[in-house]
Amino acid sequence: MLAFSTCWNSHRHTDGVEMISEIILLGFNAMEISHGTRVTLIPGILRIVNAKRQTFRVAGVHNFCPSPVEVLMDAPDVYEISSKREEEYQRAIKLTLQSIDTAVQMKASYVVLHLGSTPVKPRTRTLEKLVSSGELNSRDFVREKLELVKTREEAGQKALPRVREALARIIPYAEEKGVRLGFESRSHFEQIPTEREMLALLEEYRESPAVGYWHDFGHVQRKANLGLLDHEQWLAAAKDRLIGCHLHDVIWPEKDHHVPFSGSIDFDRLVPLLPPEAPIVWEINPRRRSAHIKESLTVWKERFGVPEDEIAPVC
Repeated sequence: MLAFSTCWNSHRHTDGVEMISEIILLGFNAMEISHGTRVTLIPGILRIVNAKRQTFRVAGVHNFCPSPVEVLMDAPDVYEISSKREEEYQRAIKLTLQSIDTAVQMKASYVVLHLGSTPVKPRTRTLEKLVSSGELNSRDFVREKLELVKTREEAGQKALPRVREALARIIPYAEEKGVRLGFESRSHFEQIPTEREMLALLEEYRESPAVGYWHDFGHVQRKANLGLLDHEQWLAAAKDRLIGCHLHDVIWPEKDHHVPFSGSIDFDRLVPLLPPEAPIVWEINPRRRSAHIKESLTVWKERFGVPEDEIAPVC
């Protein structure tokens, strides 16, 4: 299934019906309700979802959805389930459970989760700046990278128990509601989980029908551009637990959320690794023009075809 994230246009609309109509005009007939979607847009979305003759679907939602009313910007990491601050920790859990309820309301099958971050000195952006300056594998780059990996490994061991405590409340609720949770790959090495931690978590929750991996092409490519992983090897290692992915391109080395085929990601090599049933959600920066999205979608369909279960969009 090809779907489109509302991160591209939710900020421009006050009515959910109009927001969906704009996505349909791009050529998509399914969407993911993103974390920046305000609660005022939900009634219009529900009108479309519950219409008797509608041929538009909500594939899933991205935590937190709808956006917390007290947060005036799109900030999916404003509350984290890794936080040591009890008020933030409890708020993050409560909002995640509400996102699962939103998925049920929308007849969606999954919720994409961020699992938090570790309290280490942020070095990913420093590494990206060094690479942008042509200093990949320079002495400064190697020193920063080694220090990041060392401190991050230690911090992860301390932060993950807090995450597991939260998941002990979230996973059973998702199982009860019949909603799958996609643990998302992150763009910054300070964030949770690393690839090693991801595999450990997926193995730990292997018996849960609610838990799976969510692959973000842009996030993983940013790490690959820093030499922290091999994109193809990582996707091959995690694909058996993959339930869906966010699709966007990266202009070297870190400018992500561009339309596919405008950056450096080798989709021809990577897309064949995806399970045929996995939702492919285009997660595009709001600054990208609709004409460029339509052109990219045409190229995508020429290269990779259209899933058999795609339904014709209606306006």
